Amino acid sequence: MALTLRTNTTTRASTALVLTALLAAGCAQGADDKSAPAGSPPSATPHGYVEGAKESAEQQSRLLLGDPGSGDTRVLDLITGEAHTTADVAGATRLASDGRFGYFDTPRGTHVVDTGAWTVDHGDHVHYYRAAIRDVGDLPVGPRAEVRSDATVTAVTGRDGRTRLYDRTELEHGEVPSARTLAGVHSGPVVPYEEHLLALTGDGRSTKLTVYDREGGRVAAPDAECEEPRGDAVTRRGLVLGCADGALLVSAADGAFTAERIPYGEGVPAKERATAFRHRAGSDTLTAPAGDRAVWVLDVTDRTWKRVETGPVVAANTAGEGSALLVLETDGALHGYDIATGRETSTTEPLTAAPRKTGAGGPVIEVDRSRAYVNDPAGKRVYEVDYNDGLRIARTFDLDIEPRLMTETGR
Repeated sequence: MALTLRTNTTTRASTALVLTALLAAGCAQGADDKSAPAGSPPSATPHGYVEGAKESAEQQSRLLLGDPGSGDTRVLDLITGEAHTTADVAGATRLASDGRFGYFDTPRGTHVVDTGAWTVDHGDHVHYYRAAIRDVGDLPVGPRAEVRSDATVTAVTGRDGRTRLYDRTELEHGEVPSARTLAGVHSGPVVPYEEHLLALTGDGRSTKLTVYDREGGRVAAPDAECEEPRGDAVTRRGLVLGCADGALLVSAADGAFTAERIPYGEGVPAKERATAFRHRAGSDTLTAPAGDRAVWVLDVTDRTWKRVETGPVVAANTAGEGSALLVLETDGALHGYDIATGRETSTTEPLTAAPRKTGAGGPVIEVDRSRAYVNDPAGKRVYEVDYNDGLRIARTFDLDIEPRLMTETGR
């Protein structure tokens, strides 16, 4: 398996050395046990220790890539530039991720790949881990299942509205655990959030928010409805659900849940509603196509929608927090837009030919704290873009597969 890396950037080695020192100092301070008497020996288990994993000073970003035609999959390590082969996944039509695991939607069920890269956020400091890449296996659910996960539970909702719950810690050990079924039928995916399970129940057009504890028991929930629900995203501000009139923001404090509507402000035709959100992990700024030639930007912090007029949209995303809106258009180029003014600020040369999505998969934009990634299936490559430097192409990864499916992990 061949991979060629073309780059015009330097490595992050010097940064990593600095971060290593800071990480060690910060976590050592966080691990101090002030109740221990002076002179006590240190704990046998270091703060942040994870069995079988190596802690690193910087985010261990990786791209999980799939070629539905051949069934080939790769994990592209963005630190080393190496591509690793994993088990064939034939017939995959979609790919989702929870930051560590990739979930391929296939005719026989959901296939799970552990990319071996993840982040643990303790609020005042963060741990970055890398471990062996491994194939976990199939979750025995039907095709077109929706997968949502947090650190402890993976919820898989089938087309029949039934949801199976899996112990995610067993997935971390490389095993497919037995499942338990959540009672009831749900309209769309069940989302683990704040040690609870959030769901919509109803006829699929008019739905009501339902909150369960982790044992499946119903708990107090806001009296909130969502008409024609489509799309969801977990942010630091809460869970965002796409509805016919805008969005419903569900948040939690001290175990109590509240719901707040974020309306578009005017009537929006069904074909121009936000139905599939994309954002940088940890960001509170969401993007979604607004029909064929515009993009919605939802600022969850300010509770506002912004419609940005663009060219024909293939994919969109943003790093948020004042960063540009990134839009891959049908000319094959990546375009940057100022969200506040809607003005185009930068563009690249065409990165991919015939970028319209056809069949399973197609070009997407993955964004982390410093780079964006665009897959070019026809060209068998992935571009790394510095969105803080006029959309400069920082690296190009040449592959031996058509990467029609792509997601980033390690976040």
